[in-house]
Amino acid sequence: MPQHPRGPRYTRTMAELPATVPFVGPEAQERSRGRPFRARIGANESVFGPSPRAIEAMRQAAADCWMYADPENHDLKAALAKHHGVDFENIVVGEGIDALLGYTVRMLIEPGDPVVTSLGAYPTFNFHVAGFGGKLVRVPYRGDREDPEALLDAARRENAKLVYFANPDNPMGTWWGASEVQRLIDGLPPGTVLLLDEAYSDTAPADAIPPIDVSNPQVLRLRTFSKAYGLAGLRVGYAIGEAGLIRSFDKIRNHFGVNRMGQVGALAALADQPYLDSVVRKIAEARERIAAIAQSNGLEALPSATNFVAIDCGGDGAFAKRVLEELIARDVFVRMPGVAPLDRCIRISAGTESDLAVLSEALPEALKAARG
Repeated sequence: MPQHPRGPRYTRTMAELPATVPFVGPEAQERSRGRPFRARIGANESVFGPSPRAIEAMRQAAADCWMYADPENHDLKAALAKHHGVDFENIVVGEGIDALLGYTVRMLIEPGDPVVTSLGAYPTFNFHVAGFGGKLVRVPYRGDREDPEALLDAARRENAKLVYFANPDNPMGTWWGASEVQRLIDGLPPGTVLLLDEAYSDTAPADAIPPIDVSNPQVLRLRTFSKAYGLAGLRVGYAIGEAGLIRSFDKIRNHFGVNRMGQVGALAALADQPYLDSVVRKIAEARERIAAIAQSNGLEALPSATNFVAIDCGGDGAFAKRVLEELIARDVFVRMPGVAPLDRCIRISAGTESDLAVLSEALPEALKAARG
């Protein structure tokens, strides 16, 4: 990127980065198309919405938005610590998992430091690593799942400071059992930190999530209110970890990053676990419906522990992209993985009955057009 002779003096890392974004949002697509989507089932949001208690709490708190939020996130941290059976010092709250990923990279990665992830895994993490000049080392998926053994081998070979691993996984929806995740944790080289992204833990089987151990400074577990809790637009996430590691976030985090409405809404949502349970049931029903729609069109749905389903379109990435484009042309917003062989799939978020009726109508038409 050429620099203007009188302009800002960018860092070398910044100057060499491409000007791009990891995701093109549905709003941007609607603007370019000139019309809205009929079914917004591509961003892994919860179309079932947040707890009514959270909505009411935010409504009551709206008049207080003239005040800054509590920079310590005290009440939400205390409630999360109680919910997970850990101490207050084991929780850090941030502006969604995305921000916490960035803070972690900023804490640990200097230019040239190796960071291990999976080829095709959550791209926002890669953006943070690139932005701080880290060296990305990517290993392939194995059987549509991230490969813990390959991640460990790469971490040892590269002497990596960070390893990123999502369980359950995005974009495939697959997962490993708790025992396999624990083997990954136990095998970490000294000085390597595992970023264990558990954004979809609320929709996962109980035996996929290992017990929380806050005595281990090599593991940072990331959770969010964006998925099953239905608060994606508020941007509230948190990490659970060893007290010293968590305390380090205070050196660099944006202390006013989590806004007042986010704190209030997340606190009320956390307190309404019966509502969360009802949403998890609706998500499971939607996954079954999506799988049935896929099967009725001769496609295979991958098993999923998330709030979306990856559908194998039965061809290569170019064919899946045509299917996706034809669905978008029919006002159905979906997404797809970005690299082969994962990109033979499209990814469909759990939707309402109305959303999935639109999908059921549009998918056979999209497949016919893509094949023609």
